[in-house]
Amino acid sequence: MPQDKQTNRRIVLASRPHGAPTEANFRLESQHVPTPGKGQILLRTIWLSLDPYMRGRMSDAPSYVPPIAVNDVMGAGTVAIVEQSNHEDYQPGDWVVSQSGWQDFALSDGKDLFKLSGPVLKHPSWALGMLGMTGFTAYMGLLDIGNPQPGETVVVAAATGAVGSMVGQIAKLKGCYVVGIAGGEEKCRYAEDVLGFDRCLNHRSGDLSESLKRYCRDGIDVYFESVGGPVFDAVLPLMNTKGRIPVCGLIADYNSKDAPEGPNRLPLFQSAILRKRLHVQGFIINQDYGHRFSEFFQQMSQWVAEDRFVFREDIVEGLDNAPETFIGMLEGKNFGKVLIKVAGDTPTGA
Repeated sequence: MPQDKQTNRRIVLASRPHGAPTEANFRLESQHVPTPGKGQILLRTIWLSLDPYMRGRMSDAPSYVPPIAVNDVMGAGTVAIVEQSNHEDYQPGDWVVSQSGWQDFALSDGKDLFKLSGPVLKHPSWALGMLGMTGFTAYMGLLDIGNPQPGETVVVAAATGAVGSMVGQIAKLKGCYVVGIAGGEEKCRYAEDVLGFDRCLNHRSGDLSESLKRYCRDGIDVYFESVGGPVFDAVLPLMNTKGRIPVCGLIADYNSKDAPEGPNRLPLFQSAILRKRLHVQGFIINQDYGHRFSEFFQQMSQWVAEDRFVFREDIVEGLDNAPETFIGMLEGKNFGKVLIKVAGDTPTGA
């Protein structure tokens, strides 16, 4: 169904999932488009970002942000156009990054907006990808926590995903030997042939531990973690003394209902941290590094202008397809940054 400027379609959390989400956990509603009040802006969504962290917000377990309430709109980063404005800093037609969520229209007081201008307007969706939260996560996690040095070995989980693909390319820019881990031979070939990774290993092949030993003969200095589960189990024994592990996600466990089966692996992990003096640090990009976004944006914009990066987008058209696409993303069906194209507008002059 195409976007209608008279109707606000919104996808809400209908119920909390137990295990993997299903389409029954979402509900598509239609309402009148809201009217902006004093100091408010009416935004119309063009691009919607789907990201794994949203699964955590569907649960009511304690976390770093409040959960999405049942019957509330699913939260998400968006690229939007200003439709109406009662705010002196924004005019109709301005393009902005916002947190409008899974809906066609949203109101804002301007505090959560980032106005787009210049070259990024040629590719507005990049403001949700390599020039947005995705690239920001890769940049700060790798460089600030991972601190890779020339010649070191960097291993990247989910190597062809939105964050992992950027991590690997930044590590190559820093002179590192980069090994990716991905799900499937097609993704591994892409990581090597297109993204420029030195190696990429298929975690579905059944011999990940042996493959890592073969291609990381000098051990692992930096492991960028976004997956967890068996991938982490294969990496941990190869970590070098004073190795660094930035942790931005644990997608393998997002749908888990119970503790994993098998022996308690926590003592092994704790022993490795002590013996090898590992630096393991989780981070929440906006909470920990929000004050450094301009630093990232300036450097990444320069690299992008120099054509230093390849960035693949997995685009699905239509807001109503967001639930199915999100469920598939959590199952690893995506190839690149997952985006919903809500409307087909392009910036004037782009």
